[in-house]
Amino acid sequence: MEELKEKNKIEKKNEIKKKIISLIIPCYNEEEVLGILHEELKKVTGKMPQYNFEFLFVNDGSKDKTLEILKMMAKEDDRVVYLSFSKNFGKEAAMYAGFCNAAGDYVAVMDADMQDPPALLPEMVTYLESGEYDSVATRRVTRQGEPKIRSFFARKFYKLINKISDADVVDGARDFRLMKREMVDAIVAMGEQNRFSKGIFGWIGFKTKWLPFENVERAAGETKWNFWKLFKYSLDGIFNFSNAPLQIASVIGLLFTFVSFIAIVLIIVRKAIWGDPVEGWPSLACIITFIGGIQLFCMGIMGQYLSKTYMEVKKRPHFIIGETNGEDIKKIK
Repeated sequence: MEELKEKNKIEKKNEIKKKIISLIIPCYNEEEVLGILHEELKKVTGKMPQYNFEFLFVNDGSKDKTLEILKMMAKEDDRVVYLSFSKNFGKEAAMYAGFCNAAGDYVAVMDADMQDPPALLPEMVTYLESGEYDSVATRRVTRQGEPKIRSFFARKFYKLINKISDADVVDGARDFRLMKREMVDAIVAMGEQNRFSKGIFGWIGFKTKWLPFENVERAAGETKWNFWKLFKYSLDGIFNFSNAPLQIASVIGLLFTFVSFIAIVLIIVRKAIWGDPVEGWPSLACIITFIGGIQLFCMGIMGQYLSKTYMEVKKRPHFIIGETNGEDIKKIK
């Protein structure tokens, strides 16, 4: 009897010592894939009994049955915690809400569409447990199945942003990564309104192990990221982490001022020597239109920075949680 009590004490002690791994999963109209993902998570985590898990699903204002499915999953699995936004705030806000509310010693963020394979989690945890790294991030080594034009512009974007900013963004990097609590706390501390997580991950530093994997197709449903949304997201990344567009606008302005000065000198010299009248009104109109377009372009660049400053100054919350099954949840931040 005493031996049994001692054994129970040891088991309870070991249970208390278990580290918690929080998996943050942003969801927007993912009713078709949630069941598949949950089954895969149960299979993978079942092979890792030395850890406790928290499945933190963030419903980003879905218009389908995503919330209903999450509620059913929460009844079946007490590891499931759902945060449901009052409206669609975007993936960046969903990720930030997850970081603010994750309880784990290790925290991972992953997509719901199975393009971030849960099967990589055991290997990722192994690298963190070695003590050599603060995070383990994944990157696609192929873009098989992706439109070629999209792949081309994606590669160009990664090259561009690394040249003009101090954000270390690796080509093919996914948001899927596992981090130690210290790194997550640093991300939460960066409470900026205009968020670009790929840049934030690189900017805050910490030692990262990159884990390559082959591209995986969606398990079900359709992608929510079309070319235009990705283009706007890439612009957000550039404006959030680089002043290069402002510098380009300044250089263009200086260049055209110099060209205009040279043109004035040439007109004066021509008039003084040859006495030719100033002609070429059609070409002059074209030049004025061209320079006017450049001016508007530069003003647009300044407007982008000004609008982002405006959004930061208003200090609106990143997200508003309308419904959750979790305790001690930060509903507004």
